[in-house]
Amino acid sequence: MNNILFTHSYFLRFDPKQWSLGQPYAPLGTLYAAALMREKGYNVSVFDVMFATDPNEVISTLENKQPDVFVMYDDGFNYLTKMCLTNMREAAFKMIKMAKARNCTVIISGSDSTDHYEEYLNKGADFILIGEGELTIAELIDSLNVPELDKALIQGIAFKKDNAIIKTQKRPVLKDLDSLPFPAYDLIDMNPYRRSWLKNAGFFSMNMATTRGCPFKCNWCAKPIYGNRYNVRSPRKVVEELLLLKSKYEFDHIWFCDDIFGLKPGWVKEFATILKSENLSIKFKIQARADLLQEEGLVSALSQAGCENAWIGAESGSQKILDAMDKGTTVEQISNATFLLKKYNIKPSFFIQFGYLGENKDDIRMTIKMINKLLPHEIGISVSYPLPGTSFYEKVKAQMQQKTNWTDSDEMALMFRNTYQPAFYKQLHRYVHKSYRKHIAFENIKNLLTHPLTLRISILRKALSALYYIPATFVDKVKLNKLERTI
Repeated sequence: MNNILFTHSYFLRFDPKQWSLGQPYAPLGTLYAAALMREKGYNVSVFDVMFATDPNEVISTLENKQPDVFVMYDDGFNYLTKMCLTNMREAAFKMIKMAKARNCTVIISGSDSTDHYEEYLNKGADFILIGEGELTIAELIDSLNVPELDKALIQGIAFKKDNAIIKTQKRPVLKDLDSLPFPAYDLIDMNPYRRSWLKNAGFFSMNMATTRGCPFKCNWCAKPIYGNRYNVRSPRKVVEELLLLKSKYEFDHIWFCDDIFGLKPGWVKEFATILKSENLSIKFKIQARADLLQEEGLVSALSQAGCENAWIGAESGSQKILDAMDKGTTVEQISNATFLLKKYNIKPSFFIQFGYLGENKDDIRMTIKMINKLLPHEIGISVSYPLPGTSFYEKVKAQMQQKTNWTDSDEMALMFRNTYQPAFYKQLHRYVHKSYRKHIAFENIKNLLTHPLTLRISILRKALSALYYIPATFVDKVKLNKLERTI
């Protein structure tokens, strides 16, 4: 069992919204696991399905490589794989079948398989890794070379024995993240990623993780892979990896895909200092919480390090809804964080969530008002999405019946009963975006009138967009009002 083929189940083409955006990131979790097994002396290869058109494309690689072990290791750092989209699940089942037909031992790791390990085992997988997978897969594959070893002694797996499903004891999460090798980017072709980014964004962005886990308890957020523990790589190790990626791939931008970037006290300041000492200038975006962006020294250090964009889990402009979510943040903190980020030339962006339990017209109005007042750089709007393992899921699962996942990330279906019908929330998504863009146009008109000598084409273009967004917002508002009355 020395020849291992890794893959993952995220097909960019099967997610129309993300395919049209054309800004893909490499499967970081897959590359971490592949790097570790290669370091242990195994013959490792990766079949990257990111740009594949069909699961059947894996067949030629299976036949050429003839792996003993086929590992489908999904990226636990990417929210798209956390969502467990049915397009990707169906592709995964097809690849399991193809690998089993070629006598591979099949191992699966990911959010969906952790939540639904019985289903994956019934589709032919031999082992499911439950939770964080690197240490587990290393022990499991080592054990495959010693058949008499009892697999039930391995922590963090599920498997079938005598037609019964066995789930073993949970494995503790890895604390020493610096002990892992850097992700094995050399095992995939990065050129399609570069071409897609340059074509669609004009620059090339790569992804990197500096932490794992999140200690906060938002009741709609699932953490099947890294859990509630928060473990951190050293700033020195992160900079070493950045230097390596810069020399090999000449990236223009980094997405630090941590759930929360820079939570450990002093980490960001040390990171900025090391970057400066290495003469490494980078641009990056992060994900953060409003309550953690209240300290001016931290925001200043983020700016010095090269942060351009900070995505805040704002979620709602209603304190009632934030409290119902167990978010642990306030509307005032969202405002303060936005102000501080703009002060240090970091673009604040908001994740917004509509449709949470108990949300009414007033709560929605407050959220729209917050967006249009604070004018973040970007907004990402979703509807509440029940994920297994959350208290939110437990509250609504009886209403979900057959539909428990979206087909792709643009489906925006509300899968439980709420204040308004699902069509209302889809129209609300359109209206909020138009209203936001209208207010961006107004802000640029204001800037032109107060500072005419700073005229730039980009400002003029945004100001003129009011000619479109004023009537478009009105039309979408009329449609929304009609749907509001249809409950």
